[in-house]
Amino acid sequence: MIPNVLSIAGVDPSGGAGLLADLKTFSSLGAYGTGVVAALTAQNTQGVTGVQAVPVEFIAQQLDTLFADVRIDTVKLGMLGTAEVVTTVAAALRRHAVRRLVVDPVMVSKSGHHLLSPDAVAALRREILPLAEIITPNLPEAEVLLNCPPIRTLADMRLAARALHALGPRIVVLKGGHLDGAESIDVIDDGTKQIELSSPRIVTKNTHGTGCTLSAAIAALLPQHADPIDAIRAAKAYLTSAIASSGELSVGSGHGPVHHFHNFWKH
Repeated sequence: MIPNVLSIAGVDPSGGAGLLADLKTFSSLGAYGTGVVAALTAQNTQGVTGVQAVPVEFIAQQLDTLFADVRIDTVKLGMLGTAEVVTTVAAALRRHAVRRLVVDPVMVSKSGHHLLSPDAVAALRREILPLAEIITPNLPEAEVLLNCPPIRTLADMRLAARALHALGPRIVVLKGGHLDGAESIDVIDDGTKQIELSSPRIVTKNTHGTGCTLSAAIAALLPQHADPIDAIRAAKAYLTSAIASSGELSVGSGHGPVHHFHNFWKH
């Protein structure tokens, strides 16, 4: 059965991140994509110039209408923006008994624009993380969630991953892309063991939406793998190839997108 996967996220008009990138990822990995718009942005590959909230009543209506008709196998959360949106989405997840939830705690854009207010961070920590099967923070996001000093080493990452697990998610995927080194190492923590996933660090400026794409890939692959760790491994491999193929695209002059359809588009 082809899985139905839902992204609840913001819209990036350039298509490199957010809801549009999630839908591309779902499609590339054999899942049917659905989407609920949680925020609007004005942005391109160079930066974000504006953010427009969606009324929470309409977010709830989008969700309730979708769940009333469509079987949803996995939900992925991206940019939510405000504490009110976070609590509205959390209530809907509980109302519809969502069991498979992947959370990308989007807080800061690649250009440095803050996408999650401080009170929304507290709401995310309190309302969303305990519902999550998997969370996928990068190191700056982990530092905010834990209110901890900078994470500078792999040893720091291991400690942070275990501390993040204590906040409620079943599995933590702590991404190490912000560290230096020839390898990009992620730490996976399920509360009993830690696994390190490494991939070659690809030198490119085309990294817009990498976090969105990884979490969306995990959400698409979870229903297709018996072991969540296998889904995470496959998602990381997909993202690595999408980054490596990003030079085939010509989108904007800033941080370009990854190539979501690298397996299908041949030129």
